[in-house]
Amino acid sequence: MNSNKIKAVIFDLGNVLIDFDHRIAAKKLSKLTNKTGEEIYSLFFDSPVTHDFESGKISPQDFFSKVKATLDLNMSYEQFVPVWNEIFFFSEKNLQVFNIATELKKRYRMALLSNINVLHFGYIKETFPVLEAFHDIVASYEVRLIKPQPQIYEKTLDILGAHAEETFYTDDRIELVESAGALGIKSFQFIGAEDLKNDLKSCGINLGGFGYEG
Repeated sequence: MNSNKIKAVIFDLGNVLIDFDHRIAAKKLSKLTNKTGEEIYSLFFDSPVTHDFESGKISPQDFFSKVKATLDLNMSYEQFVPVWNEIFFFSEKNLQVFNIATELKKRYRMALLSNINVLHFGYIKETFPVLEAFHDIVASYEVRLIKPQPQIYEKTLDILGAHAEETFYTDDRIELVESAGALGIKSFQFIGAEDLKNDLKSCGINLGGFGYEG
């Protein structure tokens, strides 16, 4: 395949470039409520209130108010924020993906596309270097759209100035990969760094310093 075919590359953030676990926060909060860690985890991960927060429909203070009421928490917003944010960690796998993204940035237009809320985004921006590997950042809370809505992929393509068939995308969640693929984007589920290299190579993408050339 002609390496000029792909013009842009989209990476997901969570569990691709940064690992996270809501159970870290759930465990801390379980000591302040009669809810179990699993009940709190269910509230935080992929729930309606989290969707509203990640799609920019409610403010951080509104999100906290809903969480506090649901869990009957005895804590302030200022106490909650670090517990909510300190769920991320940078693994060796993440470093490998970051290095790949940094190399790709030399040859392709790079976008980071993430379902994320304003508190988590601010924390990651201040704490980790991963955003440096991208020309464009598409955060769900800013564009008020959320994966797997087709409109968020279409908006990302507009920002990149690329057509679907000219764009590579990787995400750890298969339902999000399938939604992007339905638009014609060359989409692959993220498994690990070596699989990612092979997926990129299969699309004719030049990995330069990693010894792959399309």
